Amino acid sequence: MQLIAALTSILILLAQPVWADTTAVSERDWLWVTIIILLLLQSGLIIGMQRSRLKLKHARQALFESQKELEAKVSDRTESLHRTNDQLYEEIGRHEATELLLRETQEYLHSIINSMPSVIIGVTHRGFITHWNAAASEKTGIESADALNKHLRDVYPSLPVDGDIISDTIEAGIPYTSQNIQETYAGELHYSDLTIYPLIAVQAIGAVIRIDDVTMRVRVENMMIQNEKMLSLGELAAGMAHEINNPLSTILHGVQNIYRRISPSLAANKEAAQNHNLSLEQLMAYLDERKISQFLEDIREAGERSADIVTNMLDFSRSSGQSQRLFDLTHVIRHGVELLAAERAQLPDIRLALDSAVPQIMGSAAEIQQVLLNLVRNAAQAIGDDFDNSDWIKITLRQTDVDAILEVEDSGPGMAEEVARHIFEPFFTTKEIGQGTGLGLSVSYFIVTEHHGGSIEVSSTPGEGTRFTVKLPKQSASAGSISPPPLLH
Repeated sequence: MQLIAALTSILILLAQPVWADTTAVSERDWLWVTIIILLLLQSGLIIGMQRSRLKLKHARQALFESQKELEAKVSDRTESLHRTNDQLYEEIGRHEATELLLRETQEYLHSIINSMPSVIIGVTHRGFITHWNAAASEKTGIESADALNKHLRDVYPSLPVDGDIISDTIEAGIPYTSQNIQETYAGELHYSDLTIYPLIAVQAIGAVIRIDDVTMRVRVENMMIQNEKMLSLGELAAGMAHEINNPLSTILHGVQNIYRRISPSLAANKEAAQNHNLSLEQLMAYLDERKISQFLEDIREAGERSADIVTNMLDFSRSSGQSQRLFDLTHVIRHGVELLAAERAQLPDIRLALDSAVPQIMGSAAEIQQVLLNLVRNAAQAIGDDFDNSDWIKITLRQTDVDAILEVEDSGPGMAEEVARHIFEPFFTTKEIGQGTGLGLSVSYFIVTEHHGGSIEVSSTPGEGTRFTVKLPKQSASAGSISPPPLLH
């Protein structure tokens, strides 16, 4: 446009002389001037358009290059975003795999803890429950969802530990243990071991309480201790029997000879009395008046009672003299009850619950009957002579796959754990002096365990009665059928 304006100015200047003398200018000159002006204008326009086209071309080229550069940058950015996105997906995948692994591990650990027979309880240092396994739910009847985040004393008030013990254990960092804790479930005495393990973690400080039922272990230990006592007593009895029997025999023979020497029925006694001008009748009257006859009778009874004690002691030092053969346990029990009825004028109500399908037992019928009589007599003595219609003694016979089980249960006053722990010990008795030797249950224990390979246990709660359980191994099916031996009469 600037070029066109310049050309126009030049043409005006050139035409000025001509225009000054308009009369001299012809129409042809004006035509040529106009043509020249138009040509110049056209040339200017063509040049301007060419320059604009070149500028547009350069602008398009620059735009194209900018577009290519921008596309390259967008492509690089897109590729970078794809790489970042792929890395993000990989990271998410790894996190999901880790989370799945953690969940599986947690479920596995929970399965292990819940499958353990031990009670496992996790608590904070303030006593709030953080974990409650299946054994804890089974023992307390409280589900895990109801126990979590509750205080231990509110959920498990019978637990024999308090918050101070838990706090002291956590602070000390040393496990706390309490063994053979006595608890009563369904009328039976159970034993537990309790351990508190301090647990110190980054997120929280607490403890793990573990409770193990060791009832079977305690019973086995007690049986082993009892067996050791029986063996010791057997060795002691072997030495004592001969030492005691000799002077005891002399005492009993002396009492018998005194009775014979003062008996009016012997001719030698009458002849000796006449030689000394004595009357045997007067002598007997004197002995009765001075209660010398009663003294002699007391000596005889004490001697015989001592002889019975020595006989019982000898049972510990020698194997059973009774023949081992198959016998009907049901028949033994019924016959024993008949003997008791004939022995005592009054007995509490004796209830029988006998499984007639119990097979024959290999052993000594007389010895098992002795065990039964000892147990029933003890039950009757525990109830006492002033019993009423509400008192009873129950004899039960049942079986498992391997044992025949004889139970003698009474409605008596029961006994404390301290007494039950020593009930099978030799010479241990709660009866008054002169009313018991303390060997009846010891002999029964020895007969069942040593002679018949079984076991005998006692379960008692003060005020709720006592139950003795005798387990005798059943004879294998290959044993022949042998008629039962004669019972005690």
